Amino acid sequence: MKPAKPLITDGVVEWLLEPDAPSVRYFALVDLLGRRRTDPQVCQARRAIMDVGVVPKVLARQQDGTYWEGRENFYVGEKYKGTVWTLIILAELAADGNDPRIRNACEYILEWSQDRLSGGFAYQGSAETGGGHDHVVPCLTGNMVWALARFGYLNDPRWKQGGEWIAKYQRFDDGVSQAPRGWPFNTRKSCWGRHTCHMGVVKALKALAEIPANRRTRPVKQTIAQGVEYLLSHHIHKRSHDLSQVSRRQWLKLGFPWLWDSDILEILEILTRLGCRDERMAEASELVAAKRCPDGRWFLEDDYRGRVQIDIEKKGKPSKWVTLNALRVLKRLGAS
Repeated sequence: MKPAKPLITDGVVEWLLEPDAPSVRYFALVDLLGRRRTDPQVCQARRAIMDVGVVPKVLARQQDGTYWEGRENFYVGEKYKGTVWTLIILAELAADGNDPRIRNACEYILEWSQDRLSGGFAYQGSAETGGGHDHVVPCLTGNMVWALARFGYLNDPRWKQGGEWIAKYQRFDDGVSQAPRGWPFNTRKSCWGRHTCHMGVVKALKALAEIPANRRTRPVKQTIAQGVEYLLSHHIHKRSHDLSQVSRRQWLKLGFPWLWDSDILEILEILTRLGCRDERMAEASELVAAKRCPDGRWFLEDDYRGRVQIDIEKKGKPSKWVTLNALRVLKRLGAS
């Protein structure tokens, strides 16, 4: 019997550390090699993110140093190229939230998209009124709370209001007999209804996972626990009432970046970041591991090519991002 191949091989590490993708290099140094964030190589990689690769190309397309694709089209219009989608990608790439261009974009979204009554984020809004109260959606709220946290807004009262929205309103219904009533549950049946939208749960958990453990309030901890159990009851990607059925085949395709949708790898990344190790994660993690190529890399199986400001990788080719995320997950799960 041949010995198992090491999870993280020298050749893959060297590939992930190549300077052409400084965001991947930064995360690989920290999450795979265990380097401190004060390590000179880590600091150099972090600085390079703003100068090399995708991030400076995306920022070069910014209009008025503030937004992308027009002031009013932050979500709809040229979907996936607007400001909310671009901020999600920049946050994934660990762009510097202190950069004035990113700070301006964050402030613009807080002004135009955040509902001033509830703190949730809406897909329509204006500078005068803020986000439309009846246009608040859970996946967008989760994504924006997450991105703003990555950009350094954890101590901002507007960010806190967004986090509180998740803890107060996010539901984990699994085919209840009676759909919830009242605002915001009566605004979009696809988001709420008798069965909560899977993506709303994923993005809510992703946002709350950004809060340091020692700063999580009791409502936040309770929401995290409910969200984790909801995803585990579905074995990540199954129908909880019939675990022989996959909820959505698209979730089995590993992609990057993740916008409103998700896949099994993003869900596993969130759960393992929260310290979760449960037998109900086994099949999904085995599916991820099985997609590993003989050279230790993973392919990009799904993307938004041609629909975002700058394409990051090519579908059907070895992916540094999928490889990085798969290795992070499997390392946390103790895979050999």
